[in-house]
Order: sequence, then structure tokens, then C-alpha cells
Amino acid sequence: MTIRTYTKAVLLTALVTLSLGGFLLHVRIHPVSQNSANFIPLISGVLSILVVPLLFSFKKTVEYGYVLNGILVIIGTIAMAHLSIVNWPAPATAGSIIFKTLLIDILILWSKFFVGKALFDLEFFGYDPHKAKKGITYRYPNLGWWMVHLVAISLVYLLGNLVWR
Repeated sequence: MTIRTYTKAVLLTALVTLSLGGFLLHVRIHPVSQNSANFIPLISGVLSILVVPLLFSFKKTVEYGYVLNGILVIIGTIAMAHLSIVNWPAPATAGSIIFKTLLIDILILWSKFFVGKALFDLEFFGYDPHKAKKGITYRYPNLGWWMVHLVAISLVYLLGNLVWR
């Protein structure tokens, strides 16, 4: 086994482990039998556990895995942030915002994104330690591209929430 193959296997295992942990947490906290809206985390979890790692496993589909993983993280972030805002702790202190909202869950979710980013970068850009990182920040596949999408999808979600109240 080469270092490249080993590193990829470890990162894929981390991705599956994070996804499985998040999925089981959602199934425990948000059972589908209580609310049909809980199908969204259920479907996202199944995609994250099965489809995303499969897409990351093959060189031809790494980009699809990268985009699907990132979009699922953005959707989860927006949904959890919305739930936190709706159930905002009173009084809003630093401790209550950290421990009584879904901020911790969002941070764990973003670790799944960064594992996917590492998988993508290692596969797409190679394993040469001396290769310089290039590209425009807000262009695909850089992190700025994801921030643009996080803001854009958040705005669409906000507008949809305001219009369809």
C-alpha cells in the first residue's frame, strides 16, 4: 500500500465516521415518525454515508463527491443555524450561545467538509509537498467559492422563509 492509498483510506474512513455519527445523532434527536421534515437530515445522512465516500473513491468522480459533500454541509449548516435562531437561548450569553445552540454541531459538520476538501485536494492537485497552491479565492475549487455558495444559499433560504410564512 502506498502513502497515497493509505492517506486516502484514512480520510475516507474519517468522512464515513463523521457522517455516520451525525446520521445516528439525527435519527436519535429527530425521528422521522415525529415530523416529515426530518426526512431531509435522513436523506442527507444516507447520501453522506454511502454516496459521497463512493464518489470520493474514484478519480473520475472525486469532483462530484467534493461538490455533493460541500452542498450537504451548507444545507446542514443553514438548517441548524435556523433551528438555533428559532430557539435562541435567553439570556444570550457567550456560554449559552456556545452550549445551548447548535454551534458545536455546525463546527463538527464543517470538519466533514474539511476532510472532503483534503480528499479532493490530495486527489486533484496531487501529493507533491513543493507544489504551490494557486487559483483565485472565489473560484472553484477554492474555499472562497464555498463561502459564496454558503451566503447565496442562505439568502435564498431566508427569502423563502420570509415569503412563505
